[in-house]
Amino acid sequence: MPSFSPVDYAVPVFVALLLLEIGWAARRSRRSYEWRDTAVSLGMGLGSTVAGALFGGIVAAVSLWVYDYRLFEIGWVWWAWPVCFVLDDLAYYWIHRAGHRVRWFWASHVNHHSSQHYNLSTALRQSWTGFFTLGFTFRLPLVLIGFHPAMVAICAGFNLVYQFWIHTEAVGRLPRWVEAVMNTPSHHRVHHATNPRYLDRNYAGVFIVWDRLFGTFEPERDDEAIRYGIVHQLGSFNLLWAVFHELIGMARDVAAAPWRHKLSYMLRPPGWSHDNSRATSDALRARWAERHAPDAAPAEPIAPHRVTA
Repeated sequence: MPSFSPVDYAVPVFVALLLLEIGWAARRSRRSYEWRDTAVSLGMGLGSTVAGALFGGIVAAVSLWVYDYRLFEIGWVWWAWPVCFVLDDLAYYWIHRAGHRVRWFWASHVNHHSSQHYNLSTALRQSWTGFFTLGFTFRLPLVLIGFHPAMVAICAGFNLVYQFWIHTEAVGRLPRWVEAVMNTPSHHRVHHATNPRYLDRNYAGVFIVWDRLFGTFEPERDDEAIRYGIVHQLGSFNLLWAVFHELIGMARDVAAAPWRHKLSYMLRPPGWSHDNSRATSDALRARWAERHAPDAAPAEPIAPHRVTA
């Protein structure tokens, strides 16, 4: 497989855009950056790069093995590239959705959401443990169809490069036709929000049409300020805790749970508990909707337990 990686070539552009955003925030006196938070983001990005180098060969080997059983001989024809890119983005949608709806995947993906700041450095908060969740298997159907593993990997790289620039508050809403089709900073700000209205929405990578098609789209509103991070905030700038806190929490829950519920603490949504002492994003959103429904009776307050969503 060729060693070309779009992300490697985009690094100088990432750095330039990050410096421009820091300057923009300084001129506007915005608190978009906090140096300890940014340091954690950079540490996560470096660790993710190391993890990718360590385990990328295994992913490539598995992909090439699956490619031996491909259904069609697509090859490297020109039209395969745009088709592969669109299908890879669809695969990313489902990877990302699973990353929020299945705690096993969330324990790795939560790294990306753990910052209470939303800036371009947040895009660097990538998982160290993604390989172990086996999330890469979501892209294997593309290989089985007949797209070469290198083509899939390159398309996935461009997908990741695209997503860097949408992690910003410096860009408002774009023209309506762009917002209708593409994932934009406005749509992705919603995705990183902890507001109940916005929880588990806008999973898109490049094309927001997947969220519109599968019922997970939510537009950004001007009348509600976005709060970033995770429902149960880290409260720490410890890099290792930021990376592993949810894995530790999941392991503790599995160890303490009755036998019949142990697997559920791994495969059900984050925030699920067998005794209903916690709340999933669906429950939080439903409680919020009840409180804001016309003529609604006051809702019961959420118990002060640990919530992970």
